[in-house]
Amino acid sequence: MFKHILVPTDGTDLAKETCRAAAALAKTLGARITAYHAREQIASTTFSAAIFDGDLVDAKTRGQFEKAVDAAARSSLDFAENICREAGVPCKTMTTATDSPHEGILDAADQCGADLIFMASHGRKGFKARLIGSEAQRVLTETRIPVLIYRWGDAV
Repeated sequence: MFKHILVPTDGTDLAKETCRAAAALAKTLGARITAYHAREQIASTTFSAAIFDGDLVDAKTRGQFEKAVDAAARSSLDFAENICREAGVPCKTMTTATDSPHEGILDAADQCGADLIFMASHGRKGFKARLIGSEAQRVLTETRIPVLIYRWGDAV
């Protein structure tokens, strides 16, 4: 049924657990995984626009911040690759800089030809969900391919 699964990851414990569950599903289905990390697009955030694009922080500090963002992406993708390797599941990785993670996820799914997006949801409800927003909800409403939402403690 599903042969190519996109697994967005941000390096959190929930994302790591989601990678494990996605690898187990992929092994069962004989599918492959593309792990994706949406790196913060530094120049587009309010913080960076106020700080980095002004004269308050020098280029060295901006470069250090960019290296930290890249290292976080690499760490989360390395984790996903290792989980897939241990499960015997083929895995590739992708990362892009974006100020909209759900758009990055949708673009990555299109680019890699995924036929399923397997992603985490924090399960926030009420005011907190409205305030913070839900990348999973945005993906669900905008994608043309199936999405499997995994929440902490869900069984696969």
